Amino acid sequence: MKSDALPGRLGNPDSTLLTDPRADPRIVAALEAMGALGGDIEPANADSTYDACLAYCQAFEDSAAVAHPMMDAAMPEFPGVDCRTEIIKGIDGNDITLYIAAPNRPTKEARPCILHTHGGGMVLMTAADPGSVRWRSTIANEGIVVVGVEFRNGGGRLGNHPFPAGLNDCSSALKWTYENKATLGISTITISGESGGGNLAIATTLKAKQDGEIDYVDGVYAMCPYISGAYANPPANLLSLEENNGYSIDCDMMASLVKVYDPASQHSTNPLAWPYHASKSELVGLPPHIISVNELDPLRDEGLAFFRKLQAAGVSAVARTVHGTHHAGDVSLPDITPDIYQETLRSLSGFVKSL
Repeated sequence: MKSDALPGRLGNPDSTLLTDPRADPRIVAALEAMGALGGDIEPANADSTYDACLAYCQAFEDSAAVAHPMMDAAMPEFPGVDCRTEIIKGIDGNDITLYIAAPNRPTKEARPCILHTHGGGMVLMTAADPGSVRWRSTIANEGIVVVGVEFRNGGGRLGNHPFPAGLNDCSSALKWTYENKATLGISTITISGESGGGNLAIATTLKAKQDGEIDYVDGVYAMCPYISGAYANPPANLLSLEENNGYSIDCDMMASLVKVYDPASQHSTNPLAWPYHASKSELVGLPPHIISVNELDPLRDEGLAFFRKLQAAGVSAVARTVHGTHHAGDVSLPDITPDIYQETLRSLSGFVKSL
């Protein structure tokens, strides 16, 4: 049944990102040209086996990698940025690769730093993917040191390492960055990531508080955070899971990634796995946050609900909604919507420099 009074699939169950009048026309045209909303990947959901969910992760990565040569070819030059890698030992005894992008312009003052946790639902994609490389260099070009964490994934080619492996790697990277502030020439540390990386940005901060290391973190900037884990049976208060379901990502797909991250469903309300479930006492005392969401993202409302929980706990928190965009749409199409990309960059860099 259709109702013009309700947005998205709430008003029209047949609505898609390509037909929703709220969508930025440039994004619609680009996705239509790329065929980015379909594909031959065998779908998975909460009822799929663990092995089927792992296969979905691998197929998703393989499909995404087809665009990598084009993304590499479109990569701008960043003559003002130096990039290097550092291999550190994690708290589980494993090696972790850090991708460091830093301004090469001389300065006598310490620079702010972003610890970047890439997207992919904590179970796929990598910090070496072109989108992450470009984002780190773009941020570094603004005078910020960026440390990208190649954490262990729940699935894909960097898997199979369920929770808390990836979180432990991010925690190890935070500790190393904090202990090497002088060498890196940095003043503050903000943790930032998109989607699953937004989850890890918040979860790493919660873990730092639990470990008595909250002073390591000066701020959190979480983009389109994937933090509820409640995708098999979406709760009524998170209406965007229905409103925007299938708008580039859907609840079935996300539920399958949940199974890869937590195969035995032992951590469904553990805030270190799913920060949406953090209590007020667990949030009290956290550093300033910005929660950035996308209007046409199924995850929009869980990000906004978490923002309100932060405020209720007395945490300095600001929320922003990037209109007309799908999940991570403000940072995934830099050449299609450069104005939106740059606006998110200004928001992030301004926040980091204000701390």
